[in-house]
Amino acid sequence: MKYFIRLFSVLCFASFCLAASSAAHAATSERFAKGGWIQDFQPEIDRVNASGELFRIKGHCQSNCTLFLGVRNVCVERSARLLFHSGHDRQRRINARSTQRMLSAYNPKLRQYVMEHHYMDTLAFHAISGADIIDKFGYRECPRR
Repeated sequence: MKYFIRLFSVLCFASFCLAASSAAHAATSERFAKGGWIQDFQPEIDRVNASGELFRIKGHCQSNCTLFLGVRNVCVERSARLLFHSGHDRQRRINARSTQRMLSAYNPKLRQYVMEHHYMDTLAFHAISGADIIDKFGYRECPRR
């Protein structure tokens, strides 16, 4: 009986360590920082939504990188810098469908703000700090590592 109790204790501890290490090594926006095309982002969005793992927006995050704000378990680092603009096609023509896709990833408060300030009417970048994304728009701050 002592053997089974000890084995159970070891397995519980190992499970705890595994869970703690996966949280510490959460997915991040870093490799997507410069933006790109939706087909490059959607697989990662789907993967982290399916896993439920924490997704950290950190550092520079422009264009389609801001789609990660729609991940169900997203957090934002205060030091992050997010850059917004309208969606466009490969010829850099503003595209309403692409813009709507981006807007649908944002919470209502942020969506209203970027619309009212015409961030989504132009291809020019408009920056919002991670601190403002957290404090003004209600996104969760990432836990300290």
